[in-house]
Amino acid sequence: MGAKLRAALRVQGLEGRAISVACSGGVDSVVLVHTLHEIGQRVSIAHVHHGLRGEGADADEAFVAALAKRLDLPFAHRRVDPRARIAAAASSRERPTVQEAARRLRADALRDAARELGADHVALAHNADDQAETVLLRLLRGAGPEGLGGIPERSPDGLFVRPLLGIGRREILAHAMRRGIEWREDPSNADRRYARARLRHEWLPGLARDFNPRLLRAIGDLAEAQRRESEWIALSVEQEADRRFAREASGALRMPADVWNADALPDAIARRLARLALHRMGAARDVTRAHVERIVRFWRDGRPGRRLELPGGLVLARDERGFSLARNLPPATGC
Repeated sequence: MGAKLRAALRVQGLEGRAISVACSGGVDSVVLVHTLHEIGQRVSIAHVHHGLRGEGADADEAFVAALAKRLDLPFAHRRVDPRARIAAAASSRERPTVQEAARRLRADALRDAARELGADHVALAHNADDQAETVLLRLLRGAGPEGLGGIPERSPDGLFVRPLLGIGRREILAHAMRRGIEWREDPSNADRRYARARLRHEWLPGLARDFNPRLLRAIGDLAEAQRRESEWIALSVEQEADRRFAREASGALRMPADVWNADALPDAIARRLARLALHRMGAARDVTRAHVERIVRFWRDGRPGRRLELPGGLVLARDERGFSLARNLPPATGC
């Protein structure tokens, strides 16, 4: 376990860096803390209490604090309130789910804790099983190629890193049991009402047993290959966006009308530009493949005076000068 983690740190350029482990008290993050400590990495512990599980969450916080004290590691903890974030949303359309609110607040809290601890990076304990589950769930829900890239090794700014992505849950559990490492169990991980729990406990074991015993490696390789290709394609999309999108003083995106035909722009790039346009206008949460396809068709065929209603109160309109993507656009002028 130590050798594999050390190799992952070397590949990701993390050796010798100060790393704060986002420790929930679960086996993955607790093993990550112990192993980083054992191999001599500069390590600290951060814990975020989401206030969603009552006494269970209080016990998690106490457990992680005791772990930091026992290993004599720097410790920082934060408490967040996802329900307050939801209540503060201006409208139902802008209101995040509990999971979304908790995820955003957790990321902000971990950034703040990393500053307090003097950490260069925050290590998240996602493992190879988490990667496989994420890719398969996205596939089952109809994700496009970008979704099959799975969980990245690091965040775009390099703060959040995932050194356990190449190690499976079975190996992590075996290591914890051999070393007598204690951890906390989150009951929701075994709750079959959640699709991820069903995938974890029912579907993936059957696929590995009956179809491919190296399933985790196969899915991990797929995710890595797709992620690398998506990173390369993203550069081309950004270049095309710089050529085709112009931000107006009103906040609207302006787009020319004469460069969207299939000969000038392949569908693969046009679809990605449509997603990027919606993302830049703050509507990424509600975007579906159908919305993207409608935008591309509108770019190809929309005539002056036509409008396309989109998520987030956005309107894509065609006028004499081209296209505008904005909120609450007035009716466009026809020919």
